[in-house]
Amino acid sequence: MLCIGALPFVFSASAYARGNELTNEGVKELTKGQEIRQKYFDDYSKPVGFTYNAQARIQTSYLWRGLYCGGMNIQASANVGYGGLYFDMWWNIGVTDWTFKVFEPEVDFTLGFSRWGLNVYALYIHNFDSPFFDFHNYADHGNRLELGARYTLSSKIPLSILWATRIAASDAIIQNGEVVRAYSSYLEISYTQALPSGFSVYGAIGMTPWKSGYNPNGAALQNIEVRLSKDWSVAEHCGLMLQGQIAVNPSAPVNVINLNAVFGVYLK
Repeated sequence: MLCIGALPFVFSASAYARGNELTNEGVKELTKGQEIRQKYFDDYSKPVGFTYNAQARIQTSYLWRGLYCGGMNIQASANVGYGGLYFDMWWNIGVTDWTFKVFEPEVDFTLGFSRWGLNVYALYIHNFDSPFFDFHNYADHGNRLELGARYTLSSKIPLSILWATRIAASDAIIQNGEVVRAYSSYLEISYTQALPSGFSVYGAIGMTPWKSGYNPNGAALQNIEVRLSKDWSVAEHCGLMLQGQIAVNPSAPVNVINLNAVFGVYLK
């Protein structure tokens, strides 16, 4: 992970050390290292002023990090930011299965900072079976608080690495008859490839490195996921999205393979 993250700086240092050469016309030419850097890495967006976006979607399943979290649902989110700092609120209203008898609403709050390809954040997940900001370490329900970081090489090479760890609230496992905090963690490598005509394909592989809320048996391959999406621009700041998703959790006792279809609208 550290090697991949250091690549842009290695190319940059190499280019600086070799310097630039002047042509007969006195025009500065790029060295090989600078050409590679500009072609693949040199596109980190600079912080801008106030930003916002929002979206709403209806899904046939609620899938998250290889876990089957429920049946048909409606999800919505709103995000505001300034200079790389952002706040995001996300809602889910859905059923546990296709019997439509039990609903499990959820709301998440994220505060983060994103710049130079690195996104660090704190995520609070509130499940309505517990009071707001109840940080008790339950084993089978309750709220969660996690810290995470995602690094993306560039928009030209959209390879991302995510690490997320639960640090407070509900994250208990039973060891030797005692309730202990698991510090449930998730590591994921993903890649997004843009295709012609507004299509894109996303692939991810995720795992949990030790016994946790993701897998009570220990380290396991948690998620193999592929999504195919299609966007339609309706207006300058509005569009529609259609997505198909397949997720495989090799370590799950049930719901090993899950399918999901999504229709959404977005504002940016």
